[in-house]
Amino acid sequence: MEPIVQISLDLTTIEEALEMAEIAVEAGIDWIEAGTPLLLGEGLHAVVALRKAFPNHPIIADLKTMDGGYLEAEMMAKAGATHVVVMGVAHPATIRAVVRAARDYGIKVMGDIMAAPDPVACAQFLEQNGVDYILVHTSFDERGEDPARSPYDHLAAVVSAVNIPVQAVGGLSIDQAAEMPKLGAPLVVVGAPLVIDHKEFRPSTDRGELKQVLETLVARVKNSANI
Repeated sequence: MEPIVQISLDLTTIEEALEMAEIAVEAGIDWIEAGTPLLLGEGLHAVVALRKAFPNHPIIADLKTMDGGYLEAEMMAKAGATHVVVMGVAHPATIRAVVRAARDYGIKVMGDIMAAPDPVACAQFLEQNGVDYILVHTSFDERGEDPARSPYDHLAAVVSAVNIPVQAVGGLSIDQAAEMPKLGAPLVVVGAPLVIDHKEFRPSTDRGELKQVLETLVARVKNSANI
C-alpha cells in the first residue's frame, strides 16, 4: 500500500485534540487517531467531535480493547470512527468479536501486539482472524523502564510473517518514523514525541513549529514511495 501518515492525538481534552488535528490536517496528515488518553478523558465524544470537524478523514479509535469487543467497536463506529484497535493478547473471542462488529459496521480493525510473549505468532493469529492491520507496539511504560526497547526489536520479523499492512508504534523519533515505509511499515504514526511534554500529555511545541515538523515528515514519507 502507499505510505500513510497518521497523527496520534495523545491528549486529554477535545479542545487540545481539535487544535492539534487542525494543524496536522493543514500539514497533509492522512489519518487522525483519537489516542488512548483522549478516549479516557473524553470518551466517544472525542470521536464525534473529530468526525464533525474532519468529515473526510479516517479516524482511528485507539481503544486497546481487551473485552466487550463487539460493543466497543460498535460504539466507536456509530460515533464516526473508521478504525478501532484490539489487543493481540486479548482472548481470541474478543478479537473475533471486534472483527465481526467491524464487518457489520464497515470499519477496519488494527491488531496491537504489545506485550505478546511471541510477537510474530500473535501477529499471524490476528491476521488469521480477520484483522486488517498489525501494530508493532512498544509501550510507554516499557520504554520508561528500559529506554533501549523499541519497535525495531520485532518489526522485521513481523513484517516478514504477515501479509497485511504493518505500523510501528512507540518512541520513534521523527527521523525513524520517516524511514518506516522502507522497512515494510507503510502506516507511519507520529504523536508522542510531539505531544508528551515532560511526561505530561499536552502540546509541547508552538503551532508554527509543529506544522513545519509535520509537513516535513509528510513529504519525507510520501517521497519514500518513489525511492
